[in-house]
Amino acid sequence: MTTQRLHPRVRIVWMIRAVIVAAFLTAPVAGAFYFGYVPEWVPIVVGATFAVLGVVHAVLRYRRWSYEIREDALYLDRGVITQVRTTVPLVRIQHVDSRRGPVERGVGLASCVVYTAGSRGADVRIPGLTPDGASDLREELKRLAIRADGEDAV
Repeated sequence: MTTQRLHPRVRIVWMIRAVIVAAFLTAPVAGAFYFGYVPEWVPIVVGATFAVLGVVHAVLRYRRWSYEIREDALYLDRGVITQVRTTVPLVRIQHVDSRRGPVERGVGLASCVVYTAGSRGADVRIPGLTPDGASDLREELKRLAIRADGEDAV
């Protein structure tokens, strides 16, 4: 299988989250303005800076994110500042879910979550898939995991 990219609309999801985080991070500065500790332009500059950094991060994150399914494993490449390459052996897959949060539903996307045998938090999430794509990926990974380890794998 060739390297797969995420759907471009995932950038919208990440940008919306970045703007929400920027609003929360700016709230204390806005409070400082309200009580007269900082000039009125400071919350605007701080909020805009956080929003711009979040949007740039979302764009760079999209450019870096990819996944690939091979005969032996699922490979994920991601990360902006710290680039991470994750290998999930098919024999370690316990189960696979499709998931759609409210923002994802709003833009017509879904995620595929792969749970693996191992330590706590041993799961990987592939965001930015169409609902049909997430369902197809879930079924393909399930089929490959069963084939890799017999009928008890998933």
